[in-house]
Amino acid sequence: MKNLFLSLSLIGAVALVGCGKTEAPAPAAPAPEAASAPTAAPVPAELPELKVAIDPTYEPFTFKTSDGKPTGFDVDIAEALCNEITRKCVYVEQVWDSMIPGLQAKKYDVIISSMSITDDRKKVVDFTDKYYNTPSRIVVKSETAFTDLNSLKGKKIGVLKGSTQEKYAMGDLKPVGVKVVPYEAQDQVYLDIKSGRLDGTVADSVEVTGGFLSKPEGQGYGFVGPVLNDVKYYGYGVGIALRQGETGLRDELNAAIKAIRANGVYETVSKKYFDFDVYGE
Repeated sequence: MKNLFLSLSLIGAVALVGCGKTEAPAPAAPAPEAASAPTAAPVPAELPELKVAIDPTYEPFTFKTSDGKPTGFDVDIAEALCNEITRKCVYVEQVWDSMIPGLQAKKYDVIISSMSITDDRKKVVDFTDKYYNTPSRIVVKSETAFTDLNSLKGKKIGVLKGSTQEKYAMGDLKPVGVKVVPYEAQDQVYLDIKSGRLDGTVADSVEVTGGFLSKPEGQGYGFVGPVLNDVKYYGYGVGIALRQGETGLRDELNAAIKAIRANGVYETVSKKYFDFDVYGE
């Protein structure tokens, strides 16, 4: 009997399996969808840099504020041009006499620091169109008896090394007996005039007015002789210097100069520093 009951039990189990009666687990409920995270706002792309060489010792064109930031007419013009060509101006301070070698060595992209467009410089760098043009003058003590350049014989005249004023002084003043002393920075010239180590300077008429004559240390000094603007020495106005062959950037900057002259930005910047037309002839 025990065998009979066991056989019947096995038969029943097989029948149940064959009929598919085993219970399958119930399917799991679908998981609720996660809430989508808010999309982050795109990060604004950094503007490409334009590295600009400046000599910050040339007030009111290029100098520093009390907290050390570059400012002046050149700097404001550079900012206006960078805005036009959608670039970010980054300033690189450079001693004047090393400006062009630094440009050629690719330490910066352009020079926007009151560099005159001269034939000699055009042999080694390219220039944009001018963005201003002012003459130079000789400055000595007001009581100096002056009739012509020979009146300055024996005087010590400080000039910015590598400048158009140095070229003029070496060409026209040194032959008449003037001792020409080159300096790395124009503000050093003024310090030595004040201390009595120099008798005067040759400088841009606007710069020397803002940087020296209008200040207490410049009292008792003034202009002598004619306005100095001979293209042989002083060139064709002040432009932006670039490495030779960079025509794309030059064309962009030329278009930007025209744009700020037309849209009023140039006039606004100019009136901030000058009460006359600094663009010149």
